[in-house]
Amino acid sequence: MKEKKFKPKKDKIQFLKIYKRLNVQNDELTLTVLRHIEKLQNQKSLSQKLQISIGKTNYVVKALIEKGFIKAENFFANKNKNQYKYLLTEKGIKEKISLTEKFIERKKAEYEELVREMESFKRKTT
Repeated sequence: MKEKKFKPKKDKIQFLKIYKRLNVQNDELTLTVLRHIEKLQNQKSLSQKLQISIGKTNYVVKALIEKGFIKAENFFANKNKNQYKYLLTEKGIKEKISLTEKFIERKKAEYEELVREMESFKRKTT
């Protein structure tokens, strides 16, 4: 069996690409949660909106609470004591703005790349 040779520069570049892709996915999930958390009544409806499991939704919500982006308040008058109202904190609102700006920049760059590709295809076909 051939042993895989370690190529530091190539491996580091690949690692950074994967890390960036995961970071973008994480940012998009965080942004989606921050956009919908105040509108939805519970984690089940949020998980359905996000199309992810309730367990993953719970994990993300808890992480955002720990980061100080959202806070959970019990409904005192509600018979179901497991139901919470989620509110964006000031820090959460700032993060939502920042992530939205990054998202828009990313989508603009993707759009511009697609336009360049389309123009290239048009030049090749004429």
